[in-house]
Amino acid sequence: MRYYIADPHFFHSKLNVLMDCRGFESGEEMNSYMLKQWNNKVRKNDEVVILGDLSWGKAEETNELLEKLNGRLYLIQGNHDRFLKNKDYNDKRFVWIKPYEELQDNKRKVILSHYPIMCYNGQYRVDTDGNPKVYMLYGHVHDTFDQRLIERFQCITRDSVRLDHDGNARNVPCNMINCFCMYSDYMPLTLDEWIECDRNRTKTCGNSCES
Repeated sequence: MRYYIADPHFFHSKLNVLMDCRGFESGEEMNSYMLKQWNNKVRKNDEVVILGDLSWGKAEETNELLEKLNGRLYLIQGNHDRFLKNKDYNDKRFVWIKPYEELQDNKRKVILSHYPIMCYNGQYRVDTDGNPKVYMLYGHVHDTFDQRLIERFQCITRDSVRLDHDGNARNVPCNMINCFCMYSDYMPLTLDEWIECDRNRTKTCGNSCES
């Protein structure tokens, strides 16, 4: 099984009162809950793609964390993954560390980046039934004003019409999903679970739009 998650920010205790307002009593309580949620979902041989900003901690702290996290770990580098600059962190826990990647997931392509990409590779690709063949998974913006702007962009894009190669008028696909950890209660999710999570979240908060 392959899972995805963005922006856990382990050890970043200020996020309990600033920006995310996560509400834990301490950084230790936050770390403990996120670790429990992770390991309740992920088994030893599962794959987890972290879409950046795994840890705000020092190399030693992050090493201890990495040994506790279940799964085979892949890291899309985030702007706050400062531990990567320290030669003492345990890079052997990562299968790879990259700034960007494209993978296949159950016959669909996933575009992986810490930063949202508005015009992503394969955006217009759909199957014969019109279902998306490509998804853009990202993080970085958490649940902020920037995320609201992205949602507005998605609505504008999906309401836009252009001619396809056969001369048929079609709405423009835009399948960008913010895999922000708080959206999934700090659990890594599969692609299908993220699609459902995103659909339910945007419907609830009134940001959905018809395509």
